[in-house]
Amino acid sequence: PARFRPMSQMPRPPPQPLPPQATPTPVPTPAPPTVREPQLAAFSTRLDGRNEVPPVYSMGTGTLDAVLDRESGLFRFRLTFSNLSGPVTSAHFPGPADVGGNAPPVVTLNGPYNVPYEGRLTLTPAQRADLLAGRWYVNIHTERNPAGELRGQIVERR
Repeated sequence: PARFRPMSQMPRPPPQPLPPQATPTPVPTPAPPTVREPQLAAFSTRLDGRNEVPPVYSMGTGTLDAVLDRESGLFRFRLTFSNLSGPVTSAHFPGPADVGGNAPPVVTLNGPYNVPYEGRLTLTPAQRADLLAGRWYVNIHTERNPAGELRGQIVERR
């Protein structure tokens, strides 16, 4: 009968020569990460009827994306909206107000209210401070909702 031996007692094969070392392929150095310009602040918000004070029922939705140059005060924005109860009758940036509060318009947006609605304006130091503190919102009004159909608090993206 065959006898079994433990692996430690089995004869070992002779060592094999190592293959020649391959020359490593140079890996390209990745580009440095894009440095965010510290004087720029990016903002965004979603507009919804439930954000109105008091809330309204609306099938409408919207977004605001914006950039503020902290040094020059240049504020550039892009506003989109759809499914409103009717044509836009007015739109503006009110402030200063926290979420749940109302405030008078700081900047009124002039028609026509095309989608996307894009604009640029220069803010005063006080307006910049309120915007950076999250105390501005964007409001879109329609005939059915004259006090506002869509609203979104403008928040800095970090």
